[in-house]
Amino acid sequence: MKLADILSADRVSSGHTFTSKKKALEELSKLLVKGAPDVSSGDILNSLSAREKLGSTGLGHGVAIPHGRMPGVSESVGAFMRLKHPLDYEAHDGNGVDLVFGLLVPQNATEAHLKHLAAIAEMFSDEAFCRQAREAADDEALHSLLSNFKPA
Repeated sequence: MKLADILSADRVSSGHTFTSKKKALEELSKLLVKGAPDVSSGDILNSLSAREKLGSTGLGHGVAIPHGRMPGVSESVGAFMRLKHPLDYEAHDGNGVDLVFGLLVPQNATEAHLKHLAAIAEMFSDEAFCRQAREAADDEALHSLLSNFKPA
């Protein structure tokens, strides 16, 4: 799976500062709706928030992967935000989150959903990759880094 298939340049954004997880999810929903025009950003926010209620999607080491299933979405859609300052995200390790990859999948896409989540989690478990993401000069450099990641 290549992230370039689910992540377009207009859904990669950096330099955000948020005061709450909810605000971050609201902005992430606005990015995701660009790839899912048949649903509303409010419905996306509801899906992401419902998943967060089951348990934080903060993986640790400053990374979160909020995700949700959506009726009206025909294929997986990704979005990425790099935050200016780490946000309290209730991650399992207690650390703040500054790298947020959002994922929407079709309502019935179990296998595809798991494959995308696993690939994204693998990518962000690579310390060198996370360092590169934190140091990328701008949104374009971030998109290129994300789109061209190859697991070791």
